[in-house]
Amino acid sequence: MKQVEIDAQIRTDSGKGVARKLRKDGQVPGVLYGPKTDTISIFVNRHELNKLLIAAKGEQLLFSLNLRDNGQTSKHLTLIKELQRHPVNDEIRHIDFYKIYVDEEVTVNVPIAVTGKAKGVEEGGVLEIIQRGLEISCLPLAIPKEIQIDVTELGIGEAMHVKDITPPEGVRFLNDPDTTLLTIVGPEAKQAEEEAEEGEEGEEAGPEPESEEA
Repeated sequence: MKQVEIDAQIRTDSGKGVARKLRKDGQVPGVLYGPKTDTISIFVNRHELNKLLIAAKGEQLLFSLNLRDNGQTSKHLTLIKELQRHPVNDEIRHIDFYKIYVDEEVTVNVPIAVTGKAKGVEEGGVLEIIQRGLEISCLPLAIPKEIQIDVTELGIGEAMHVKDITPPEGVRFLNDPDTTLLTIVGPEAKQAEEEAEEGEEGEEAGPEPESEEA
């Protein structure tokens, strides 16, 4: 798992006005918290944070937080637990850093990556991905970028479940073993499903209103 550094500054003031001013100045208000530490109000530079997140391309990152307070700097190993964005312009408005320790397991969600071309798809079926990620538990430095699933041997009507996948070394899957991750749907079943969805959308829309014109 990729580890990056970012500077953070402790903030002593709080409230909407303070947060608004920080955002105006190009900063992102946030907090640092964890099971062994009190919650600390902080802020980080928006440009630096965006640059790291864009470079990660969706990969989970370990953040080494350089926390500054009155000329003193302390280091904290963290994960992003929550990232709040503006609903219109997608600008980061608040961030929660969760303090972790290299020798203690953490729980995170990692994406699923499909590899190979299923024989069921070759026969005209359609690959349907039911779950986009898996919840795992492992040591921070063992967090994988993704969980790969080879679907080459999957035929029409067959599915892959959590119990069908071997986790990477040092990783435990926390999802129910019977959870369906993906399946190959036959062309007839796919068409019936699409027609049913179209029917539901039509019902929700309701009848066309009658014209008031004479």
